[in-house]
Amino acid sequence: MAADRQSAGAAPKFRFRELFEEKNRGLLLDVLVFVANILVMRFLTRLFIDLFSEVSAENPLAKLALGLTFLAMWILPAAGAVLKRWHFHQRLRAQGKTAESAETGLAGCLFNPLFYFCLNLVITSAVLTGLGEFLFGRRLLNTSAVVVPLIVTGFILTIVQTFLIYRYFSPPKKPPQSRFLRSPQSEVLGDICLFLNMMLFQVFWNMLTFADLGSPSSLLEFGGRLFFLSFIALLIYFPPRMFYLAEDINRRRTWLTMLLANSPVILRVLIGTSSNTMTGW
Repeated sequence: MAADRQSAGAAPKFRFRELFEEKNRGLLLDVLVFVANILVMRFLTRLFIDLFSEVSAENPLAKLALGLTFLAMWILPAAGAVLKRWHFHQRLRAQGKTAESAETGLAGCLFNPLFYFCLNLVITSAVLTGLGEFLFGRRLLNTSAVVVPLIVTGFILTIVQTFLIYRYFSPPKKPPQSRFLRSPQSEVLGDICLFLNMMLFQVFWNMLTFADLGSPSSLLEFGGRLFFLSFIALLIYFPPRMFYLAEDINRRRTWLTMLLANSPVILRVLIGTSSNTMTGW
C-alpha cells in the first residue's frame, strides 16, 4: 500500500518520445539550438561574416542574399503564427487553459507588441536596404521619390506583420475556412518556419563569438560580461521562441532549457573568444 501511494505521488517521468509531441515543440527547439550551437552554428556564422564582407565590397549578389535572409526573418514568424494559431488554441482548449492563463508578470512585459514591433522595424530597415539597393540601385539613397514610398510601405507592412504575429495569442472565434489550416500538416509547416527563424537569429547571436575578446581580467569584468550576455541572449532568443513560450512558460524546466540552448555562446564569450576555430572550444 505504501509503495502504491509513493508510486501515485511520484512525478511522471519524461520519456524521450514525448520530446516530439506538439506540446513540447519549445523543448525540442531548445535542444536543437543547443546541439546546433555546439556543432554547426559557428560554421554557418562564418559564412555569414564572409557574406557581410562581400556586401562591403559592393557585391550585388551578396546584397541580394543578405536582403533575402532578412526578408526570411521577417516573413517566417508571421507565416508560422498563421499556420499554427488554430492548433495552438485547440490544444489549450483541450487542456482547459487559455493563452491568458499562462501569462505572468515577466511574460506580460516580454509579450508586449511594442517590443516585437520595434524589432520588426529594424528587420524591415535591413530588408529595404538590402533588397532596395539591389532593385533600384543608388536611386534608393539619392531619390526621395523612391525612398519615401518604400519607407511608408515598409512601415505599413510591419504593422500588418506584427498584427498577424500577435493575433496568434488570441483564440479564433471560428475554425479557419482553409482545410489546410485545420490539418496537422499546417502545424508542422508552421513549426518548420519558426525553427528556421530561430536558426537565423542564432547566426547573428553567434557573431559575438567571433569578436576578439580575451579572458576577463577581473571578477567585476566577468560579472559585467555575464550580465550583458544574459540580457542580449534574452532579447535575441525570446522573439522566435515566444510562440512556444506562450504554452510552456509555467513549466519549471523551460527557463533551464532556454539557458542551456544559449549556454555555448555565453560560455565562449565569458572565457574569451577564438575566431580561429570553427567550434571555438
